[in-house]
Amino acid sequence: MAFTPRSDTQVKGYLALVLHAHLPFVRHPEHEVFLEENWLFEAITETYLPLLDILARLVADGVPFRLTLSISPPLTAMLNDNLLRSRYARRIDQLVELAAKEVERTRDDPPFDRLAQGYQERFVECRRLFNEVYDRDLVGALRRLQDAGVIDIITSAATHAYLPLLQSTEGALRSQVQIGVNEYQRCFGRWPDGFWLPECGYAPGIDQALADAGIRYFLLEAHGVTYAKPRPKFGPFAPVFCPSGVAAFARDLQSSRQVWSAVDGYPGDRTYREFYRDVGYDLDYDYIRPYVHPDGNRVDTGIKYYRITGADHHKEPYDPVLARQTAEQHATEFVASRAAQIEYLEPGMGRKPIVVAPYDAELFGHWWYEGPHWLESVLRNIAAEQTAFRTATPWDYLTEFPVNQEVTPCASSWGWKGYHEVWLEGSNDWIYRHLHIAAQRMGELAERFGMPTPVERRALNQAARELLLAQSSDWAFIMKSGTAVEYAVKRTAQSLQNFLRLYTDIIRGDIDAAWLAELERRDNIFPSIDYRVYM
Repeated sequence: MAFTPRSDTQVKGYLALVLHAHLPFVRHPEHEVFLEENWLFEAITETYLPLLDILARLVADGVPFRLTLSISPPLTAMLNDNLLRSRYARRIDQLVELAAKEVERTRDDPPFDRLAQGYQERFVECRRLFNEVYDRDLVGALRRLQDAGVIDIITSAATHAYLPLLQSTEGALRSQVQIGVNEYQRCFGRWPDGFWLPECGYAPGIDQALADAGIRYFLLEAHGVTYAKPRPKFGPFAPVFCPSGVAAFARDLQSSRQVWSAVDGYPGDRTYREFYRDVGYDLDYDYIRPYVHPDGNRVDTGIKYYRITGADHHKEPYDPVLARQTAEQHATEFVASRAAQIEYLEPGMGRKPIVVAPYDAELFGHWWYEGPHWLESVLRNIAAEQTAFRTATPWDYLTEFPVNQEVTPCASSWGWKGYHEVWLEGSNDWIYRHLHIAAQRMGELAERFGMPTPVERRALNQAARELLLAQSSDWAFIMKSGTAVEYAVKRTAQSLQNFLRLYTDIIRGDIDAAWLAELERRDNIFPSIDYRVYM
């Protein structure tokens, strides 16, 4: 089912659907239950397992499609971690038990009882998929889909750092890129062609670091290409080559607006499930207590009985049949819009355009419950309706069109206002002076210790891990958004403190082996890391 170019009479352009899957590295073996680990567990149940399920179904039905999936190294690490796998298995067991209780509690209320039964079936199926079908190895399942030729998996920066703000220290930028590439190769058994810039954050020069790591293309926000110098002839509908030789693909604003817009995007339709009404908050605490956090914090369970309904607090019961019909209607509309867009673009370009539609993977299923069904419907419609376009990956397009205009893209991101402000403003700007100094000191360590002892090598590698964890863009974003600020500040500060203690101990030749072992046990990301990447 691999991509093969077709003649102009058969297809007039391409749609590149790109899903970016990422979560920050949250792993706390020092606690039996840790609140923020639920971010991963929710995503597995609501996004990753449903996406794997629809992709497997499409393959089984012989539906031709091509999809690009970006998986960040922190997410890969967590999905591969046996402790987190076992904790997810425990969590899905709890949800199966809760859903069974809900079936009993709602049995005299038919609309809610049908929903409770649906959740029970869903959780049981997630447990079966996770434990039996995929043997708890979701990364391996994705690798098999890539090997089958239906998806392209691309990598990202080591800890999803916001790269434009690391450029002042060359080693920091280069190491984030190279370690991300190395981890991809270790987990997927091949070299990545593409790279997801975290938050689509770009500044001139970043492409050279990608080129040095063997990357062939990356994705940009639309104005990163449209404001390039010189202006690109085909705008955002064809790739451009940077001076480094790496290709840049621009996000299409029209297809993004149809899905992302808070005003008229699909996920806001009143028939879809309401994300912000969950039984974890709605039901009596004594009843729900075994299924929320032991310290008393209520958490989402994924059991949500209401639809969006309207802007006020009144909510009607969720109707899954109506919601699926709406998702299918939206899929039909989306495909028709892309067909019209490509039909319009192709004659003026004189070549096949590519419409690049990137989205956060967690939108599908987690934030937008019907998203996986919408995506499946989109891919089936494209295959069945003999549209004027077909799906392709950016690498597919470069294979067919290897000659493209050379430009210098401009600084950009897909964050608020389109540049760097989300990750550099009053709530989070304090972190960068510490990150820059730590990166400089990591380079100093790499240069100074060319022949370390075994314990020094372990400490040097752990120092690199702690620096990388501190550089995660998620913490600056959370400080700005105000959602879990205390945790984000604590994670940044703790990783920096760990790095600084390691630096001091290494320089003094006085490494606390017991403390180092505890750090290695807790912050065990990148098992094959080599600190010499900072040389």
